[in-house]
Parts: sequence; C-alpha cells; structure tokens
Amino acid sequence: MTSGPTPAMRQYYSVKARYPDAILFFQMGDFYETFGEDAGVVARELDIVLTSRGRDKNGDRMPLAGVPLHAADGYIARLVNKGYRVVICDQVEDPKTAKGVVKRDVTRVVTPGTLIDSSMLGSAGAQYLMAVAPDRKDTFGLAFLDVSTGEFFISSGSGGRDYADLVSEVVRYRPTEAIIPESLQGGLPGRLETLGVTVSRYRDDAFDPDAAYARLCEQFGTTTLEGYGCEGLTAPVAAAGAALRYAQETQQSSLPHISGIASRIPTGNMVLDAITLRNLEITTSIRGSGDGNTLLSVLDTTETSMGSRTMRSFLISPLIGKTAIDERLDAVEHFFDHALERQELRSILGDFSDIERIAGRIAYGNAGPRDLATLKESLECIPDVKSLFSDDAPLLVREALDAMSDHAGVIDLVGRAIVDDPPALAKSGGMIREGFNRKLDELRHLATTGKNWIAEFQQQERERTGIKSLKVGYNRVFGYYIEVTKPNLHLVPPEYERRQTLANAERYTIPDLREKEAMIATAEERLAALEAELYTELVRTLAAHVPDLQATARAVGLLDVYAALGEVAARYGYSRPVIEESGRIIIRDGRHPVVERHLPVPFVPNDTELDAAGDQIMIITGANMAGKSTYMRAVALCCIMAQMGSFVPARHATIGIVDRVFTRVGAFDDLASGQSTFMVEMLELANILNNATPQSLVVLDEIGRGTSTLDGCSIARAVVEFLHGKAVAGSRTLFATHFHDLIDLEGSLARVKNFHFAVKDTGSDVVFLRKIIPGATDRSYGVHVARLAGIPKKVTDRAMKLLKEASGREFSGGPRAPRYTQMLLVDPGEGVVEENPAVRELATLNPNDMTPIEALNTLCRLQKLANGEE
Repeated sequence: MTSGPTPAMRQYYSVKARYPDAILFFQMGDFYETFGEDAGVVARELDIVLTSRGRDKNGDRMPLAGVPLHAADGYIARLVNKGYRVVICDQVEDPKTAKGVVKRDVTRVVTPGTLIDSSMLGSAGAQYLMAVAPDRKDTFGLAFLDVSTGEFFISSGSGGRDYADLVSEVVRYRPTEAIIPESLQGGLPGRLETLGVTVSRYRDDAFDPDAAYARLCEQFGTTTLEGYGCEGLTAPVAAAGAALRYAQETQQSSLPHISGIASRIPTGNMVLDAITLRNLEITTSIRGSGDGNTLLSVLDTTETSMGSRTMRSFLISPLIGKTAIDERLDAVEHFFDHALERQELRSILGDFSDIERIAGRIAYGNAGPRDLATLKESLECIPDVKSLFSDDAPLLVREALDAMSDHAGVIDLVGRAIVDDPPALAKSGGMIREGFNRKLDELRHLATTGKNWIAEFQQQERERTGIKSLKVGYNRVFGYYIEVTKPNLHLVPPEYERRQTLANAERYTIPDLREKEAMIATAEERLAALEAELYTELVRTLAAHVPDLQATARAVGLLDVYAALGEVAARYGYSRPVIEESGRIIIRDGRHPVVERHLPVPFVPNDTELDAAGDQIMIITGANMAGKSTYMRAVALCCIMAQMGSFVPARHATIGIVDRVFTRVGAFDDLASGQSTFMVEMLELANILNNATPQSLVVLDEIGRGTSTLDGCSIARAVVEFLHGKAVAGSRTLFATHFHDLIDLEGSLARVKNFHFAVKDTGSDVVFLRKIIPGATDRSYGVHVARLAGIPKKVTDRAMKLLKEASGREFSGGPRAPRYTQMLLVDPGEGVVEENPAVRELATLNPNDMTPIEALNTLCRLQKLANGEE
C-alpha cells in the first residue's frame, strides 16, 4: 500500500490540473522541477538527465527532470522556441517564515507569442502574437501584438482558396504563435502550422466582439475606438480583444505599456501577398536559406533594434499615397545630401539600446538593473541627436525630433539610484548606488564592517591560540564557525564550544562569534530585502514614463531608417524616384538591388517603359540565362522601394503608384496538399487574373510551361489577351516566355510590345549581353545553357544535332517570313558573312528615277531574290 502524495506534490497536481497542455516548471528551492510526462519532454528536448523520485498517483516511480533557477531562462527559451507553452510556478513566500509547506503560485505562462524577457528574445525583430477571429463573410479578423514592445494592430484576411489572404498576412508579419477560438473548425490550424506558427486554442468567450471592444477601451482609457480607426471592424476588434486578454493572462499583468492600437487593413498600403514576398525575396530567401540575400538585407543598415523593426515594417507595407511617399523621400533625401550629418547621427544611434523593449519590461516589472543603466545612457544621447538638425529639416524629421522627450526625470532618477556597472538581474543585489537611501547605506556599512570583523577575528584567534591553519567559515546550517584540523586539536582553548565533527577537522563557536553572526546575518537579510524593495519601487516609478519612452523609441527608429536609406542610396548609387498618380513606370539604367551586390562584375543596367494606357504589356523573349527573370524582378523591386520611401537603383525612375504587385515566377509544387507544380502555377495565376487592377504591376515568368506545349502556349496567349482586354488601360505587365508564337500578338493587340535580350553568337558559342532591346526572338539557346551547366558533352552534342534536324524539318515546308528581330552580334573572327545579292542590288538603285509601277515591280523581284527564288 502506497502513501498519498506529499503536500508539495498536492500543490503540483493542483496547478497541473489548471494547465494540462503546458509544461509546468515547479520551483523547489534552487531548482525548477518537472514531473511525469513533462519531465520526459524536458529531458528529451533539452538533453538533460531524466531521473525519478517518489511515487505518482498510481504508485509508479515519478519521472523527474530539473533545471537550476539561475539558468532557467535559457532552458525555457529553448522549449518555447520548439513550440511548447511553459508555466512558471514560483515560491511566493519566504521558506524561512512559512508555516508548513511553502506557498506556490503561477507567476507567468510563457508561450511563443508572449516572450518579453531579453534573455529569451532571439533577435531584435518583432515577436508577434496573432489572434484570428472568424467573420460572417468568409473572412477573418486578425490582430498582431508584440508584448515585448507594446506594438498592437489589426488586419484582416480572406478565408477563400487555401486562406491565401490570411497566409499573406502571416508571411508579412511572421507571428510565432496564433490563438484561435476553441470551436473553430476547418483547415486553418493545419495551414498555420505548415507556416511554422504555433497554434493555441483559446476559449470562445474571449473572442466575443462586445466584450473585446470593452476590454480594449478599458486598456486604452477611452470610451470608443473611433480614434484608432477601428470603429465598425467587428472581427478584427474581436481578435484584438482576445489577443490582449491572452497576453494579460499569460503574463499575469495588466500590461500598461500596451496603450493603443492601429489599423493596418491591407487596402491602406500596397498589397504584397505571400507569393510575391517569396518570389521577390523581400524578407526571406526563396530557397529558405535565411535572410542574407534579400532586399531587406541590402536596405537594413540601421544602427538600432527600433530602426531594424521599422525598416521591415516599411518594406512589407509600402505606401500608396503620393503625399506620404514624397514626405518619406524628402527625409531620405535630406540624409542623402548631408553626408556629415548622416554619419554623425548613425554614430550616435549606434550607442542606443532597445528603448522600446526596455520600456516594455519596465511596464511589466521585470526590467533588470542593466536595462535601466543602458536606458539612461541612451536617453543621455538625445540632446546630441537634436543638436544635429536645424529648423529647415524635412517635416518627418522634425516630427520625429519633436516626439523625443528629454527624459530629464528618468535620467536623474536612474543616475541617482543605479550603480555604474550594475548586475543583469535584480536578485543578484548590489545595484542601488550609495547615497540613494540612508537606511540602505547604514545596513550596507554594517554588513561590510561585520565581514571585516570576521577577517580580523580569524587573524586574532590564530595569534591567540597559535593555530596557524585556523579559519572562520560559514554555511547555512551552522552559520559562522571556527574550523581546526585534527593535528591541532590539542591547541584548542577550553572556551571553544564544539558544533560539528568532520573527518579531518572539528568546528567550534564562541559567544562573541555567535553575537556577531546574529548582527551580520540580520544586516545582510535586511540589506537584501530593502534593496529589492527600493528597486521594485524604482521600476514602478519609471512605469509612469513608459508612454514617453515608447514615443521616443518610435522616433529613434524612424530617424534611423531615414538615415540608413540615405546611407544605402549614397553607398550604392541610388536616385530619388519621381512619384506620380499615373499609369507610367519609366526606369533608366535600372538594376537589381540584391543581385548587383553579389556579382563579381558590374551589373548591366536596363531601361523600362510601361504605361497602363500605352505600352502596357512587355512580352520578353530571349535566351535562357539572358537575364529575363532578374530584369523583371528588378522592375518590381524598384516600385516597392520607391513606395516604401527609398531611393532606387537606377539613374532615373518615374513610378506611377502601384496598388499591388503580383508575381508568378519559377516552378513550385505543394506536395503536402497534393498539388502538382502546374496546379500551383494555375492557382497563383487565377489569383492574379481575378484581382489585378489597372494600377497593378504583374510579373509573369514562363506561364504554361508545366503542361504540354500546345496547352501551355494556348493558356499563355489567352492570359495576355485577358490582361490586355478591350479597355483603354490595364495592368502593367512584364511577360517572359519561350512560347515564341506569342510575339505576333504585338501586331494584333495595341498595347503589347515585344522585347528581347541581346546575345552575341560566335557560331559555336554564345555570350549573354544582359541588355534588353525592342523586338523579339525565337531562339532560347537551351543547349548552350546545358553545356554551361556541366551536362556531359555527349548529351549536348546529341541535343544540338537533334535541334538542327528539328529546325530543318520545321523549315522544309518552304520559305516563311521571319518572325523575329533577334539582335545577333556575329563575331568577325569566325569568318566573313557573304552579302545577300538582293542587298547588293538594292544599294545601286535610285528610287527617284523610278515610276511607281517600276518601283513596285523591283520590290517584288528583290523579295524573290532575297528568298533565293531567283
């Protein structure tokens, strides 16, 4: 018969019943212990030893795995990053004064979307919690909350095909956790998990629209959400209320630093869906190899964490208002033109800590002493920042400067309270500066002099007893003691009172030592308690300054971005774009901002002229590897950069505002959902054709290549005709293809123009010149590309022979008019090209001496001569 669980384990079972789906870290002394199934998970995921202790409810040995209290943050972060929820159950009373079992309670629930501790946050990027609330119209209200900074906004997404719009918002903001109603049915949870988002079901009542509205108003101290642009947005507000409630419950805090909310419904900005973000490699490499070869990696030369987050926000949500874009460009141009001012600002910003996250930790109450010290150092730099600018600075720069308070009160308080080199954690002690509190100074002096007395007492006893190895030590059980090794026991004075016997020594005490021990122990305990109390009060006082600190952090982030974009423009030779409310895109000497950074040779620039009412569609043909895909992506990236407020990699650019960029590039499949490469291509194409507007930019690369040639060519032709339509304007379109039959569309559709990439043909080899020129081609040079890729020579030689045979069969039916104007630059070193007799005769003719009928007859004869018919 087994005995029942201990009082401590009864506490454990009670807490575990409240959080059955989370891993419970249960404090027992200096360790957090996990039991049962939790212990198995922790041992496996953290690679620590799994032991056992006592018996569980069934009488079996209880699995046990624990981590030290002082190192727990690192272990918790690893679990959370793997998608687990961790419940922290701490001892909430002093074991020394507790009667019976020490009281414990849940102090925090750590989830992937609610991290706030600096030791757990893996990067300077935003750490969003997303909430999803279903709407009646097959759409979802979305809310995104970064608990570490207080950033809070709403959005929305469609529940249509494979949740495409919602997925785009997920890819744009990259939340780490999503909460959904418990009763939500359908495939959304699985879809979110495929994107790497941890999905947590949350009780339905948290998503009630009326309760959510009231909760948000209470949080912000208002009676309405109209001032935040959220009025009437039922589902997004429901999601926001649920996100706030979830964060408050997990953090066991009201989270006062969450003091407002913004609306980022996609219609207010250029729309970049998940497919476009992937294809253009805006923030993540298309091959999933990290962020190293992305547009963000090129532009983000910011000096602060606030700036880095702001840069990403600008990039994934470009503006569509001309005035707002021009105001950003004015700010960037200011830093572009003032190099010295730019460098000085960036140098100062390099010393700034992450004010935004420190403010969040102050509001939550877990800011460390080192946080406060670095905050003070950052705030002291604000006058240096402001002194750099005159009154004629651009509007957005002045607004940012005005938003930066001097924070004299914070600087003074922290300066008086915190030592110059404080510990990272308050529980380490020693963070309050001497002179800040008189009582603390007295206790510190008593504790210090007491320790000095112990050292003096040890030396005195050595001299008095003649025991040179005598030492005074301390442990928690016996307190201070005098230790004498056994060879010296005969020298021990009679007044020494034995306390403990060891294998090689005896431990003693005397009345004077006991008296001093009581004084020292009391002083140190009171010192630690008072210092902790003073620090807690200090953080509580600073919490009143959190809104101003957040405003300053946002302003610093904006200045950092403007200066960084000015730096990039100056460093890489970018120019300010001209923004128009028109259908034109005119780029002179445009370059791909990412590709040019990784080329060993200079990038070959190209021109672009698109007009929704003029040259609307560019059909681009040419050799494989000639640069078609790079060219089209470069045009799209220039538009995105221009509308985010950046200079662009071109000698000149006029950008008619683009409301949405669509791309269909490359061959991808979705095996997890049973979709073939061609099906994925068609689904993406359907999204483009159903949603593109005359203000959109459409980039299509090799439409129809995933099926038979006849089917693919027919689909590609129909797509061009659809995008062209019968209206006087349409979506500006870049259409790269190897279906050369499409080039005759230029003659039948008014707004279609042919272009191709020039190639230098030596007869035995080709050189890709990377230059786009008017006209078309029907040659792809695929065999040459295969040879460059390392395909065995036997294969490429055979392929070339088959190609010539096929070409011969194609032309065996008789002569046909040329369908292309490929620029073939023949290498003169390979021999002399014989001149056509028609050309020689044409050079001798004088049209002024001919009658009209003679000219017509001569033209017919020359045509036959040119075709070899005479």
